[in-house]
Amino acid sequence: MSHKLTCHCGAVELSVDLSDGLNTARRCDCSFCRRRGAAAVSVPLDGLRILKGEDNLTLYKWGTGTAKHYFCKICGIYTHHRRRSNPNEYGVNLGALEGVNPRDLGEILWVDGINHPSDRT
Repeated sequence: MSHKLTCHCGAVELSVDLSDGLNTARRCDCSFCRRRGAAAVSVPLDGLRILKGEDNLTLYKWGTGTAKHYFCKICGIYTHHRRRSNPNEYGVNLGALEGVNPRDLGEILWVDGINHPSDRT
């Protein structure tokens, strides 16, 4: 089932096919995600389509450069990111999915991004 995802100002619009509905909702406590504060759900790489505003997306990456976080450069809303934990999928902003209120999901699982497996030697 496809979901519509939009930034706050409407300049960016995506269509996403969730991997397992809202069952993949999670929060990460890495230094970036805990500051961003948005819960994300999983989307396979071929399940995300930019319908509008690709030129309004800006990219932020750091460290290994594996994770690629995209934001609307007009309103600043995080839309999606290519995951470091699984580069074969995207995480998309749960709160930006039209018709979905993260509050309705109750407790959302936290993952340990501080101790990321790829940081271990």
